[in-house]
Amino acid sequence: MNTAAVEAFIEPRLPSFSWGQRVVALCDLLNDGSYPERAPDALLVPAGSVGEVVNVGHATEANEPVYLVEFGGVVVGSVEDELAPAPLGLLLEDGDDSA
Repeated sequence: MNTAAVEAFIEPRLPSFSWGQRVVALCDLLNDGSYPERAPDALLVPAGSVGEVVNVGHATEANEPVYLVEFGGVVVGSVEDELAPAPLGLLLEDGDDSA
């Protein structure tokens, strides 16, 4: 049996977070090359920072959701292992408490 054909029928994993949801970075988020003006492995977002999901995509090869999260003006691509839901009432880093 052709395993590539079988893999083509695997359902995409559903995302745990949705657009507009507040999340907390569980680890330091480092530059993977997405920000060429910053040094490789430069700290983009420290662990514990609060952000908001601004887009949800899907990494086909890994079959996992990928999130664009805005952390105080810095938009960073993240996977679920790097994020957790923010507790209710926790404010965004820039002090924006409208939501």
